[in-house]
Amino acid sequence: MTEKATLTDKATLTVGDRSIELPVITGTENELAVDITSLRKETGMVTLDPGYVNTGSTLSSITYIDGENGILRYRGYPIEELAERSNFVETSYLLIKGELPNSEEYEKFRQKLRVHSMIHEDLKHFYDGFPSSAHPMAILSAMVCSLSTYYPEAVESEEDTDLTVCRLLSKVRTIAAYSFKKSVGQPFIYPNNSMSYCANFLYMMFGMPTEQYQPDPEVEKALNLLLILHADHEQNCSTSTVRMVGSSQTNLFACISAGICALWGALHGGANQRVLEQLEYIHESGGNVEKFVAGVKDKSEGQRLMGFGHRVYRNHDPRAKIIKEACHNLLNHLGVSDQYLDIALRLEEVALSDEYFIERKLYPNVDFYSGIMYRAMGIPTNMFTVMFALGRLPGWIAHWLEMRDSPDNRIHRPRQIYTGEKLRHYPA
Repeated sequence: MTEKATLTDKATLTVGDRSIELPVITGTENELAVDITSLRKETGMVTLDPGYVNTGSTLSSITYIDGENGILRYRGYPIEELAERSNFVETSYLLIKGELPNSEEYEKFRQKLRVHSMIHEDLKHFYDGFPSSAHPMAILSAMVCSLSTYYPEAVESEEDTDLTVCRLLSKVRTIAAYSFKKSVGQPFIYPNNSMSYCANFLYMMFGMPTEQYQPDPEVEKALNLLLILHADHEQNCSTSTVRMVGSSQTNLFACISAGICALWGALHGGANQRVLEQLEYIHESGGNVEKFVAGVKDKSEGQRLMGFGHRVYRNHDPRAKIIKEACHNLLNHLGVSDQYLDIALRLEEVALSDEYFIERKLYPNVDFYSGIMYRAMGIPTNMFTVMFALGRLPGWIAHWLEMRDSPDNRIHRPRQIYTGEKLRHYPA
């Protein structure tokens, strides 16, 4: 359930000769907000905040971010501790249920995910309608929305909700793996329910009917970590989309499909793909990192530095430190000497020693190394955002549930300031 913020003070808004008092509320981490719920009713005015950068759309008890100090916590637990000690299934339970599971709850949850890993045989035929060139994110979004045609039941009881959530969490990895298989023209591989969540996904991705494929435990461990780091990130574009679509009381599958579409963008989930494309560009241009950085600083050349900086963090992204070490460990284990990693390390070194980037607090973010790790695992570039979606799924579900169960839930309907033509009449 969403925690209630505490009323701690009042703010006074003065417009002309009229003043009104607005409540000031405080969150559990002492975040302050002015509650403008009554503003339009009292004054006829609305606030204008393009991009909603200063607008809190909801009260939420799921994720806490302190961008100034580089803090990220799921349900109060630091991301560093979850990354070190938890796994993706347990973290998913934490986000969705609000508490870490005990051993019995964990085993029951894991078993439900295993039972619901397969998709309906008829649903597999949908893939035949997609061209081989289709982007896996387009396929993923369409297939997730299609699940609602196979499971149209209303989610009313807690049991119904648990079933729907487990179906979605389990089947999305199968849909994602099949999206990859479709793109490379290989046969689909049925899930192996004796394997863990991440190992099963790798098995469906890289297994073949004619050979025995056993996922590398270190690759499985790295994938677990990546999914945990992506599991939630407060009211970002895709999460806000899930909540906005859900506010109309549409089904969970359609809401997640909408979130997938929002995540697809290059400024959101597609950023890790853009990072690798950036490293490829530097390599193909001769590998001169200094020249590339100079081009970024010279805005006339139109180059952007992908993988550095964050809309929220004004310090180091706490996930970036974790993922950098994991990236080195994975490549060392696999014996991979990756030219793109060498370029990435040099790019990080040059950017972090340049006053231009230091002044603007442009530090490496989670996207900077995740693409290199996925590349090392054998996952192609066009699947990177699909992997992000797979990780973000439990966060989306948690926010959908929180939105649905909130006593303040209402259909989202932002206002605007009209700047078009004044009244005019159709010519005779």
